[in-house]
Amino acid sequence: MNGLKNFRAQAIIFDKDGTLIDFDMMWGGWVVYLAEQIKAVSGLDVCEALCFAMGFDQKSRKVLAQGKLASRPMSQLYHLTINVVQSFGLSPTEAECIVEKAWCIPDPVSLAKPLTDLRTLFSNLRDHGIQIAIATADDRPSTQAMIEAFDIEEYVAAMVCADDGIPSKPAPDMVLTICERLQIDPSRVMVIGDTASDLKMARAAGAGLTVGVLSGVSSTKDLNSHADILIESVDELHEYILWLDRTESERLQQGLDPDFAY
Repeated sequence: MNGLKNFRAQAIIFDKDGTLIDFDMMWGGWVVYLAEQIKAVSGLDVCEALCFAMGFDQKSRKVLAQGKLASRPMSQLYHLTINVVQSFGLSPTEAECIVEKAWCIPDPVSLAKPLTDLRTLFSNLRDHGIQIAIATADDRPSTQAMIEAFDIEEYVAAMVCADDGIPSKPAPDMVLTICERLQIDPSRVMVIGDTASDLKMARAAGAGLTVGVLSGVSSTKDLNSHADILIESVDELHEYILWLDRTESERLQQGLDPDFAY
């Protein structure tokens, strides 16, 4: 938490899954369910192969930090699933037909468990003049459904999703696009994410503060070399807001403009 206190962000760009909401609850059982749907359609038992390809440990029921499920967009996971089905001796056309019939996505509302009170957090950040954005490897319809379900749409100033036609993480484009839309220099932006791809994206874009969060799929070892600081959860940002309150109060008592001082 102490590392946050020396950076006055003009905007915070959040990853979604694993950062704002519980990753394993949203995606953990999806691979197994998708495999069951494929078996129902085709009779093929692809569960073990699909879990391995996606990067999901069935025994621990955890998404693996370095696996494709942790950071790849849905379009790539769709084609990966076709490849897995094809590996059972089917033609590309047969495999694609099966996956098209079986394909499903996690329910972005019922399975989304927020990792803090997002409405309170976002409201307080905006009250301090900090703009809020989301950069996610998920698609726009499901992301939009989540923010509407949590009643936080009014606080999200910009959002970039995997199906927006913008190069995805770890390329810097998502952060740079958001900064351009918000008219903020990347050096004044804090980026928070739970994977190395999130943090590499932030570094490549020249973000002012790159924050790794340990509430998702990654460990300290996974993130340490890519982050300026690590926090356990975005819940710690409530303390960051308290620090902003104290800092601004002290500057007002000294007769300084707190915004000018930053």
